Amino acid sequence: MTTIALKAKACMSHLLLGETFDDFAFIEGEITTFNKFTIDGFMHKDFFEEPPEHAHSRWKDIRDFCFSVIRGKRTPLSFKIVLSLAPERFAAFLTEHEVVGLKPEDIQGMYLNLSYDGTALQCITGVSMRIFTMDKTLEREWDAFAEKLLLKLDLMI
Repeated sequence: MTTIALKAKACMSHLLLGETFDDFAFIEGEITTFNKFTIDGFMHKDFFEEPPEHAHSRWKDIRDFCFSVIRGKRTPLSFKIVLSLAPERFAAFLTEHEVVGLKPEDIQGMYLNLSYDGTALQCITGVSMRIFTMDKTLEREWDAFAEKLLLKLDLMI
């Protein structure tokens, strides 16, 4: 787990206006403006005629709604948006980062927790496993990947 301070304006542009995070799974969000808006990213399969292929919405499907709640003359009082690397990308991540001894189904999520407290925006990385392991290789690789991504996008302070 790593905490990274972010450039608020640049990050919000990537998050709400660009496609940078579109393929990430949207786990949950909470936005406080004139009301508190809480969004659960879990897909309710009973709603659809054809069951969705993913357990969670993709950020691209929620982004415009979140933007509509956040935009305005005043900044939100706070928000929290939790994204995860899409589960179908776990296998490729394990291979590309040479993480051995784990299978994609061992991973619950590889998270970017974006939070704004009214003054500062930060990203806290995290990994959740379905199994117990003392090996922290995946956590270190995910932290390094997230930091490299945010540096490449020039979002870190």
